[in-house]
Amino acid sequence: MSFWIIDLITALLSFVIAGVSGIFLVPFLHRIKFGQPIKTEDGPKWHAKKQGTPTMGGFMFIISTVITSIAGYWIYRWKTGIDTTDKDSFKPFYLLLSVLVFSAAFGLIGFIDDYTKVARKKNDGLTPWQKIALQLVCGAGFLFAVRCFGDKSTKLDLGFWTSPSLGIFYYILMMAVIIYLTNAVNLTDGVDGLCGSVTFVAMLIFTVCCSILKQNEMSCFTMALAGGCLGFLLWNLNPAKCFMGDTGSMFLGAAVTGVGLILHKHLLLLLAALVYIIEALSVMIQVLYFKYTKKKYGEGRRIFKMTPIHHHFEMSGFSEYKIVITFSLCGIIFGVLGIITLIVF
Repeated sequence: MSFWIIDLITALLSFVIAGVSGIFLVPFLHRIKFGQPIKTEDGPKWHAKKQGTPTMGGFMFIISTVITSIAGYWIYRWKTGIDTTDKDSFKPFYLLLSVLVFSAAFGLIGFIDDYTKVARKKNDGLTPWQKIALQLVCGAGFLFAVRCFGDKSTKLDLGFWTSPSLGIFYYILMMAVIIYLTNAVNLTDGVDGLCGSVTFVAMLIFTVCCSILKQNEMSCFTMALAGGCLGFLLWNLNPAKCFMGDTGSMFLGAAVTGVGLILHKHLLLLLAALVYIIEALSVMIQVLYFKYTKKKYGEGRRIFKMTPIHHHFEMSGFSEYKIVITFSLCGIIFGVLGIITLIVF
């Protein structure tokens, strides 16, 4: 059986599981009143009508990804006849498992945050420092696991340039990448269908890169998550019947970051995740400029109408569908550039 056929079957099964699970999950979340609290200062005022939309819908693609990525991997091993007596042959599985556990751990952090919000009936869950502390622990565990399972390189691979070995500083830098990028993906979840669509594109890009880099086992995970995101979008496209919540967005953030770090192609990760990076960067620029102008002129000024930047476009008249399509197309363009860097360099 062709490797690509296994990937497509994995994605299709994940799509079905995620999509069908919504039939049961969405009414259940309604029944237990797990609705999303909305703060109008965090988005356009018209988002107030989304108050009470069920959250934690990320469980749809989390469940489908865990089941189908593991199933897809074992089908791949079975059909390719890999020698199961060779201990080294299990390293790809351990790396796949590392990404799954890493993503699930971040999903758990998001779940705690979501549950706290719902319990308090406010849009305030864990404090930023509580989140960062938990993320640091999970990130350190992931980097340790990846090193144990074979990737001991501490060089930055930017395609056109590879750094000298950075030693412990490499892991410090990667921890910063994990914190920034996982929270950047979380920030991207602010418009119906946006985070799921952009991540669907990112996982397709990573699948092609896994093939180029001969890391076929990892594509079982990327295609499983791509299919899961697509199934979730049946419930999340505007008007959303369910939100992924931090449960879902934190899972996706860890998944994107984890796959990029395991492939050990840092320029590729930068390009494949550039939409998320720009989203978080827009918030940083807005805050810094506001503080600077307030100190200099006595009043804070803004560069964007609202951040993250998808809200700027929304305030400028873009429909939610148009934002999703525009950002997804940008993700495709950046991702294709990432693929080209692998081929050229």
